[in-house]
Amino acid sequence: MPQVFRPRANTIARLVLLAIVLLPAAGVALACTLVRSDYITRVGMAVNQPVPFSHQHHVAGLGLDCRYCHTGVENSAFAGVPPTHTCMTCHSQVWTNADILAPVRQSLAKDQPLRWNRVHNLPNYVYFDHSVHIAKGVGCTTCHGQIDQMPLTAKSASLQMQWCLDCHRDPAPNLRPKNEIFATDWNPPMDERRKQGHELLKAYGVDPSKLTDCSVCHR
Repeated sequence: MPQVFRPRANTIARLVLLAIVLLPAAGVALACTLVRSDYITRVGMAVNQPVPFSHQHHVAGLGLDCRYCHTGVENSAFAGVPPTHTCMTCHSQVWTNADILAPVRQSLAKDQPLRWNRVHNLPNYVYFDHSVHIAKGVGCTTCHGQIDQMPLTAKSASLQMQWCLDCHRDPAPNLRPKNEIFATDWNPPMDERRKQGHELLKAYGVDPSKLTDCSVCHR
């Protein structure tokens, strides 16, 4: 009786069966990697703005406090963006005719706010309150990175659920004394941060066992 299949047919069949198992697994792994990549999360990628505002110049260079522009950060969910009048407090005196600031002058003249583009933009199903985090000892650079070194503003963290949960499960290293909340150079050694953080957990009344409840972030 003539041979129907060649000897290599067994090898091909095994490879096909192996591919049926491995390709879906590889596809899932690739998708998970891609979703967490900087390309998708936009970490480190500056967002175009109507004016190329530099935190590096204003914070590190001029020493402006975060609260000068983000006035709502201590008492509301949204930190707020500065109105044009805040910008013109200085720029009516310095760089008054700079081309780069033309949109600011037009905004003032037309009494229309500048339309800043969100950099840290959470989904609508996520509840986040700046004031709560500030009150509980979380500093600006914990979430925003070294914002004082950014000539153009970009995310320094993915802001994905896993990133938030990592902190909620172990918040102690990220808690600061009240007088260091807005300090951009606060970075003591990890062992010191952890030791101090456990003391601050009690002082701020933070119970990590409740921070991973679904209703904390999804309401």
